[in-house]
Amino acid sequence: MRYFRLLVLGNGISAYGSYLNMVALNVFVYDATGSALAAGLFMTVRLATNVVSGWVSGRLVSVHDRKRLMVGADLCQALALLSLLLAPDGMRVGLLYALAVITGGCSTLSQVSLRSSIPEIVGAEHRVRANGLLVTGRSLAMIAGFASSGLVVAKLGYSAAFALDAATFLVSATVLFLLPVRTKAATTGTGSADSSDAARWTARMLLGTAPVLMAMIAVRAVDGLGSSSHNVALPIYSSGLDPDHPATFISQFWATWAIGNIVAQQVIGRVTKKSGRTPGERAFALGACVMSAGFIVVFCGLPTVPAVIAALIAGAADGFTEIVYVSRLQTAPDEQRGRLFGLSASAENTGFGLGMLVSGALLEAFSPLQVVAAFHGLAIALCLALLLVLLRRGGTRDPGVEDKTVDRDASTVTEGRG
Repeated sequence: MRYFRLLVLGNGISAYGSYLNMVALNVFVYDATGSALAAGLFMTVRLATNVVSGWVSGRLVSVHDRKRLMVGADLCQALALLSLLLAPDGMRVGLLYALAVITGGCSTLSQVSLRSSIPEIVGAEHRVRANGLLVTGRSLAMIAGFASSGLVVAKLGYSAAFALDAATFLVSATVLFLLPVRTKAATTGTGSADSSDAARWTARMLLGTAPVLMAMIAVRAVDGLGSSSHNVALPIYSSGLDPDHPATFISQFWATWAIGNIVAQQVIGRVTKKSGRTPGERAFALGACVMSAGFIVVFCGLPTVPAVIAALIAGAADGFTEIVYVSRLQTAPDEQRGRLFGLSASAENTGFGLGMLVSGALLEAFSPLQVVAAFHGLAIALCLALLLVLLRRGGTRDPGVEDKTVDRDASTVTEGRG
């Protein structure tokens, strides 16, 4: 785990650059073009790239060295930002959409590569703790990125913001390159055969041998819808609470959410270490219900203290479900894990992107509470349905049994082709 802590630090720095990048670039597009349509198109291109790159990333991660892919993804983002920084003012607007494609694709590739690599880097028995550290680092990076982006742009300008973005990716790439970690299990046989086996195994797994995993991925996609709804509704709701200081509640919300994420990481790490068991599918479904309910309560017009408590609970449940979900997918064999996380990334980004469009349109006619309750209510309904199925099947199985089940399914498919 000693090397992994350095990896978490590098990943957190890279994540900070991504969140700073997200705000600075969106504001720059609007300032440069004066068009809300152009700003919306930029976000659409990036989100669409995130969706498509999930499928591509899954294939790349399955057949190539993941450490090199992560280093390459960070370097590509750094070079793209430096190109924008050095380009003449008249060319910057045209480069923005190419930048949206590069940053969207590389961020997804990096995420899929890292999630797929965790069991190989730290060992399967430490994956829950490792996932928790990554969640904590990313939560802190998100708060720092969103909080500092306005100040950096206002005080130093867009060029400084782009240079700082590029520097964070260069630091992350350097840390990854220097760390002596193995990100991929030793393989046997030809790469092309392994790639073909992985593709067919994933399809069969989702369609037949592991319907619960398919349901969990569907829940994450619907969670993306809910997440987009509260992201879009939050500025509107905050402005209604305090028109003179709309950023106050937003800052309180995200800071409290991040604290909840950190608390979740600490709790699940200690529980897992003490019990020797990893929370499974039923814990995931319950956690997702609590998370969505917490986000709905935040928008109910409560006084500040109860609203902050609800945000804390939502943040803790959000962190908990992500750790459990990622850890569950990581029980898949290494040769199939990349495609599984690629599919998951596409599903999550599709839900989030679709939710951004639909919730934005609905907020023109409905209140923030109505929109958030509708989207998160859908997630709760799906989670309750999943929980009912799990209870009828006898609840969550022992994690060790789950690991063996996934391995056996993979072996069955492989033998069938032989």
